Order: sequence, then C-alpha cells, then structure tokens
Amino acid sequence: MALKKSKRPINKHEFITALRKGDKVMVIAGGNSKREDIRGKVGKIMKFLPKKNRVFVEGVKLIKRHQKSKNAQESSRIVTKEAGIHISNVMYYVEELKRPVRLRFETLEDGQKVRGYTHPETKKFEQIA
Repeated sequence: MALKKSKRPINKHEFITALRKGDKVMVIAGGNSKREDIRGKVGKIMKFLPKKNRVFVEGVKLIKRHQKSKNAQESSRIVTKEAGIHISNVMYYVEELKRPVRLRFETLEDGQKVRGYTHPETKKFEQIA
C-alpha cells in the first residue's frame, strides 16, 4: 500500500510565532548595509507570510521597483514598496515601555488562552488587547 501524499509539503524551518497582522513591532536585527540601516525602526505588520517566515513592516526596508505601463494612457513609473523581513528579526513593541518584549501565551482561570508579555520590572503578566 502506497503512502498518502500530503497536499502541503512540510517546512521544517517554519517558525511558530505569536505575532499577528497589525501588531506594532521593532526591527532588532538585519539591514546594516551601506544603503539603509533598519535596526531600531518601529512599524505595524502590514502583511504576514508564515510559510515563508516573512513579515512586511510599514515604512521599513523600502525598495524600488520599475513598473511598466498597463495601457497607452498611463506611463511607466518607479514604485516604492516594503520588502519582507525574517520573523526572527522583529519583536513585539510596547509603547508604554518604549522597548520590544517577548510574547507568550497564558491560560486564565476560566480556561481562556490569552496573548501577552511579562513586564520586565514587576514580573507580572500583561495581557495584549
């Protein structure tokens, strides 16, 4: 008997993360080329590609691409857009603390699973809305 093939190939390098689209993140590594240093920049996650381990952060790692005209009326142009950043190079940013924190999940007494972080000074679990 033949083994059943999976529809989706297993990606052994796929990250498990608590980050989501719309979260405010800070870039903690990467992009230290002569052209642009993106380390320390803060922005919201616009697009999230978990299978490719990539996030697209608003206003961070801007690249330029040439775009052809689609019809005779419009002209071709250069478009500036965001490029992907590896998930491991960003961390959730807390505005009150002015620093990035590590996210984790915790189960409440009623059995509800919530997302949050441990406050660095008080060591108390802070829930994210």
